Amino acid sequence: MPIELTIPGLFARQAQHLRDTTLFWVKRDGRYAPISWQQARDAVDACSTALLHQQIATGDRVVILSENRPEWGIADLAIQSVGAWTVPIYPSLTAQELLHIFRDATPALCIVSNAEQLAKLRQIRQQFPCIRLVVSMGPDGLDTPGECSWSQLIDQGRERLPVLAEALERRRGALRPDDVATLIYTSGTTGEPKGVMLSHRNFLSNAQACLAVIPLTQRDLHLSFLPLCHVFERMAGWYLMMMAGASVAYAESMDTIPQNMLELRPTVMLGVPRFFEKLYRRVQASLETASPLTRRLAYWAYGVNRQLNAARRQGRAVSLGLRAAHALADRLVLAKLRGRLGGRLRFFVSGSAPLSRAIAEFFDDAGVLILEGYGLTETSPVIAVNRPDALKLGTVGKPLDGVEVRIAEDGEILSRGPHIMKGYYQKPLDTHAVLTDGWLHTGDIGHLDADGFLVITDRKKDLIKTAGGKFVAPQKLENLFITDPYVAQAFVFGDRERFCVALIMPNVARVQDYAKEHHLACGSDQELLRLPAIHELIWSRIQALQHDLPSYEQVKAIALLDHELSQASGELTPTLKAKRTLIATRFEAVLRRLYDTTTK
Repeated sequence: MPIELTIPGLFARQAQHLRDTTLFWVKRDGRYAPISWQQARDAVDACSTALLHQQIATGDRVVILSENRPEWGIADLAIQSVGAWTVPIYPSLTAQELLHIFRDATPALCIVSNAEQLAKLRQIRQQFPCIRLVVSMGPDGLDTPGECSWSQLIDQGRERLPVLAEALERRRGALRPDDVATLIYTSGTTGEPKGVMLSHRNFLSNAQACLAVIPLTQRDLHLSFLPLCHVFERMAGWYLMMMAGASVAYAESMDTIPQNMLELRPTVMLGVPRFFEKLYRRVQASLETASPLTRRLAYWAYGVNRQLNAARRQGRAVSLGLRAAHALADRLVLAKLRGRLGGRLRFFVSGSAPLSRAIAEFFDDAGVLILEGYGLTETSPVIAVNRPDALKLGTVGKPLDGVEVRIAEDGEILSRGPHIMKGYYQKPLDTHAVLTDGWLHTGDIGHLDADGFLVITDRKKDLIKTAGGKFVAPQKLENLFITDPYVAQAFVFGDRERFCVALIMPNVARVQDYAKEHHLACGSDQELLRLPAIHELIWSRIQALQHDLPSYEQVKAIALLDHELSQASGELTPTLKAKRTLIATRFEAVLRRLYDTTTK
């Protein structure tokens, strides 16, 4: 497919071809209902016309502040159809957090999902006279000047379509692949978020390169739950599915994903490491409560599947005996796990942060394929990804066709190609700092192995340099520690210190079970985690996990926290990445005590 198309152009072509087939599935009144490509196209035309009527100009910024739903995609296409820029914002952000983005983007119009999001905008709208209209996807009945409901906007567009049809076609026809399609504000783990300008060509070249190596078709159904305001879900869960002609269903919430998987039986899903960590713990918990015979049977089946996968990936012939053993393992164990995922899932795709290799290997053994990839907002986003026919655990796969990758002398990953952003909005100095001769400095450390697979070590800015001059990758240790069922989260610290230490957020439910089994008396969870026996339990498990690591990489002490790091507390970004500087500052006293009371 030529990348002389724009995103609205791609949608129009697909809608013309697929007309009455299902584009969206959305749960309303207790059941999932389909929305066809033609119905979506009619809504896009109406919304686009309404935006023209509201005098939205080429290059205007239009905010979408909403959870995932069909109206999100329709609004996105309509905004782009009139040459404006979609500005997606996480609905979890507070009104105060919206201020910086709004000051930078100066939006002309805002589309929100419900009364909660509308209330946020009302708190700050007086500061932004640039906002001409706020549209709420919630119930009708808005009578505040400068506000209207989604249905009112669509009705307005349908009414004006006969008059503005030619103007709309002229606006669409004037779009070019290198025009800006969106302004995505980065999560801001180290400072104020910056607006990344991505073009139609950026997105569609990336989608086309992904489609060339990931087998998606019109028969696929994607269950979407990652935020559409995140570039990973935006490209891979929306534009890539659009290009493939696949259907997109929206989960009701994070809590309903297991039930929605059973209802919809998706064939493909996108996830972040935190999702797979939770799924891993659920599977492990069910194994631990199973009978000894069931546990032995499960681990035997996983072992058989591991042997089969190894043989196939190494190009070795699979013996008749192994085939027979696998058929039995699949019938007795593996098929049941797939059934809990809906029964039709072909693969997950993992992105946004490094996936623990131990967790990836566990699911691979269990017959659940996870294709880990890598990229950034600034790269639209995919740089490399594992493929069903070219997968190497512990790597993020091979670079996509058309995506150049090279490793700088200090180990930083650089990338160049049609997927690289146009720049940071209104920040030429910041743009120049990361772009040199078309090469984007990713800020990540890694290397290409002998087979061309990309291996990520850590974020360049996150690397710990101890007082002894040794470099330690904290995410490597953190991903190792969370494979233990007693550990929910981990945070490793040690820059410019004699050695590394860690804050451990225990899996409280598991610790409670341990306390009951060992008759440890305590009151609250806080008191439980202060017991020396509990500290010794988790410290011994951490020591066992890191036993084979070089001494300088090992943490020498831990402190147990009585709550998990969260986005609500400001310790995690909306994409669940740790704000490392903030965490280190917030828990400075705890970390300092570890150094003061530990002798290496």
